[in-house]
Amino acid sequence: MLHDLISSKKNLFNDSVHTELRAQVNRSRKIILLAGNLITNTRTENSGVSARVYKNGVYGFSSMAEYNDYAVESVLKAATDNALFMDKHINKGKSMFEAIPYGNYKMDSMINETEQKIYIEYIKEIDNYIIKKYPNLKSRRVLYTEDSMEKLLCTSDGYDGHTSIPRCYVYVTLNSESASGEPVELFKAIGGFGSFNNNFNNPSALFPQIDKMYEELMQKREGIHADAGYKTVILGSDLAGMLAHEAVGHTVEADLVLGGSVAAQNLNNRVASDLVNLVDFAHTALGERAPLPVYVDDEGTLADDVVIIKDGILTEYMNSRETANHFNMKARGNARAYTFSDEPLIRMRNTAILPGKDKLEDIIASVDDGYYFISTNNGQADTTGEFMFGVCMGYEIKKGKLGRAILDTTISGMAFEMLKTVDMVSNTMVWSSSGFCGKKQPMPVGMGGPALRCKVMIGGR
Repeated sequence: MLHDLISSKKNLFNDSVHTELRAQVNRSRKIILLAGNLITNTRTENSGVSARVYKNGVYGFSSMAEYNDYAVESVLKAATDNALFMDKHINKGKSMFEAIPYGNYKMDSMINETEQKIYIEYIKEIDNYIIKKYPNLKSRRVLYTEDSMEKLLCTSDGYDGHTSIPRCYVYVTLNSESASGEPVELFKAIGGFGSFNNNFNNPSALFPQIDKMYEELMQKREGIHADAGYKTVILGSDLAGMLAHEAVGHTVEADLVLGGSVAAQNLNNRVASDLVNLVDFAHTALGERAPLPVYVDDEGTLADDVVIIKDGILTEYMNSRETANHFNMKARGNARAYTFSDEPLIRMRNTAILPGKDKLEDIIASVDDGYYFISTNNGQADTTGEFMFGVCMGYEIKKGKLGRAILDTTISGMAFEMLKTVDMVSNTMVWSSSGFCGKKQPMPVGMGGPALRCKVMIGGR
C-alpha cells in the first residue's frame, strides 16, 4: 500500500499554475498452463512519482522511478520549471481551467497480495478438470491474470485521492476441429473487479461455465459458414459492448474530436435510433458498482457519468479539463494515466448501451432469416466510426428459431449508420472488463450492453 509522501509537498506548489502530483504503483501477475505445462509464471511491479503542471495552454511534465522525498520534490520542480519556460516562449495565451471545489476521496478496495503458488494450484485444478472430462480436445490453455493500479493524487485545484483498481481473471481456451479438419476455438474470461480472494475461492465454481463453453465448442465443430451480405442480425451483449467502446466511444473522446473524428460534425444530431442510449459510467451503473469504478481522475476531477447518446441523439463528449473549456462542457473525470510515467489522456471508463424493453426470446422470434452473434474475439474501428469485429460464436436464425452454430466470421459497418437500424433492444445487459484499451498507453476499461436487433454487413466465409 502506498504511503503518503506527497500531501506535505502542497506547500511547494506554485500559485500561478495548476499542479497535479501523483504517486503510483502498477502490479501484474500472470500464470499460463498450456496443455498442462507451466509456460508463464510472472510477477511485475512498476512504481514512481510524477508531476504535471499547466499554465496558459502548455504543460510541463516530469517523472521519476523512485518514491521518496527527493523524487517528489525533484519532479515537482522540473514540471513547474518546464511549464513556466514553455509558457514564456510559446505564449499560447489560453485561460486557466475553470476552478472546481477541493475534496478528498479514498477507496476502500485496496489490493490483497496472494502467493504465486496459490494461483498455480488453482488453475491446475481447472486444467485437471478439463482434461479428465474432455480428453478429446486438440489443445487447451488456462491462464490466470491479475493487474492493479494504485494511485495517490494531490492537486492544487480539485480532488485529492487515494484510489485503486484491482481486477483478476481466469481465461480458458479450448481448441478442437471441424469434420473437415478446420480448427475451431472458443475462449472465456471469468472474473472481475477485486483481487484473487474476492473472485476465486473454489475452482469448482467455474466448472459449469466451462461445461457450457465445451458444449458450444462441440456445436461449433458441426457449424456452418454464415452467408455474406447485408443481413438482419442480433448482436449479443459482448458485441454491443465492443460496439459501444470501439466504434462509438473513441469517436467522442474530445481529443480525437479535435483531431477530426466523425463526432465533430454530429453533436446534437441523430446518430442512432431513438431506442439507443449510451453512457460512459464513472463508478455506478444501473444501481450497482460499475465493473471498473473510477471516482476521481488524474486531474483531480470528481468522476461523473457522461451521457453520450440520449434517445438516439449525440449529446456530449468525454473531456479533460482543458477540452471541457474548449467545448464549453463539463469535465466528468475521464483524464486517466496508466503508469506513473504517463500523462493523463482522455479515456473511457465503463461504456455501455443501456438495456431496453424487449425480451431476448421475442427478439429471436422476430427474425425470419438472420443470425444471433454471441461472442467476439477481436475488433477494430477508426475515428470515422467504421468498424470490423470478429465473431467467434453465434447461431443462424430460421423462422424465429435458433439453428446451427456458425464458424468464425466478421461483421462491419459505420457505427452511426448501423445504430440507426436498431429496432429492438433487450431488457438485460452483460458487462465485460477483462481487456485493455490501447490509445498511446493501455488502460483497463469496462464495456457492456444488451442484445440489439439491427442490420450489418457479414463477411461470410
